[in-house]
Amino acid sequence: MSLQTNKTPLMEVSDLKVHFAIKSDNAWPWSKAKALKAVDGVNLSIFEGETLGVVGESGCGKSTLARALLRLVPITQGNVVWLGQDLTELDKKQMRNKRQELQMIFQDPLASLDPRMTVGDIIAEPLHTFQPHLSKQQVKDQVRQMMARVGLLPNVINRYPHEFSGGQCQRIGIARALILKPKLVVCDEPVSALDVSIQAQVVNLLKELQKEMGLSLVFIAHDLSVVKHISDRVLVMYLGNAVELADKKSLYDNPQHPYTKALLSAVPVPDPKLERSKNIQLLTGDLPSPISPPSGCVFRTRCPHANEQCSEHKPQLHFIADGSQHQAACSRLLELA
Repeated sequence: MSLQTNKTPLMEVSDLKVHFAIKSDNAWPWSKAKALKAVDGVNLSIFEGETLGVVGESGCGKSTLARALLRLVPITQGNVVWLGQDLTELDKKQMRNKRQELQMIFQDPLASLDPRMTVGDIIAEPLHTFQPHLSKQQVKDQVRQMMARVGLLPNVINRYPHEFSGGQCQRIGIARALILKPKLVVCDEPVSALDVSIQAQVVNLLKELQKEMGLSLVFIAHDLSVVKHISDRVLVMYLGNAVELADKKSLYDNPQHPYTKALLSAVPVPDPKLERSKNIQLLTGDLPSPISPPSGCVFRTRCPHANEQCSEHKPQLHFIADGSQHQAACSRLLELA
């Protein structure tokens, strides 16, 4: 899918920050809490019918960003504008009504389902909440239709989550998220807990449902191969910051940021000869703490190209010189080109 840059985005995120107050167990009672900067100034747009992939190593803020987009965690600073309305200005009741349009699929398929409820009740719960005027038969019919659509037999409607495999539980979660026909679905590592063969089935199902229902997706994952398969654009995060954003072809064929290059070099290649001959760019040092991130560029402590300039100011996403929509947050791009 090609992204038209003249489209009006469904969601616009500006300078989004999510900081958590952290106080150590052995700290004095009067000691001030430190701020853990889980997300620290992210800007992005999400367009109708597209899939925005979000990648990065563990602890980079992907899941916190996902929850912040739907206001499932408190937002410290910034704006999340959905169809022209700033979600950060809505009260609980107003935000609750918006949940009909904004849904989420969680990482652990079994933990996200209530073990005391049947599959039918789990999928039907959003209908009871937002469409109370529906009769019992209408609710049951819609649940059965959605179950069939995600590959679940209607005759299992009265079973409980523990009776299903991980892949089937994720299908239940997908059915629950889509029963209200939302416009945006945030998928927080929905296949990371599944076997490889089941991962492919779930990803293909999401692609089919997206085309059929006109969904927009935010797809978060560690596996860069999975992200490439499903995404139109890809956002790379490091230590709570966005370091690169581009359409998938540009990003995978011509990565600009040193961190993105290191991530892509670690992706296995099916051809043994190519795998042995490729240049793997290993990162040195440990991931810094989000409580005390490095000054300037947060990646500079592990970057092979860092210099004194990198510690002086924090680079923001900016368009690279080729005239495309490819953006990277590195002050040395022109020098390294």
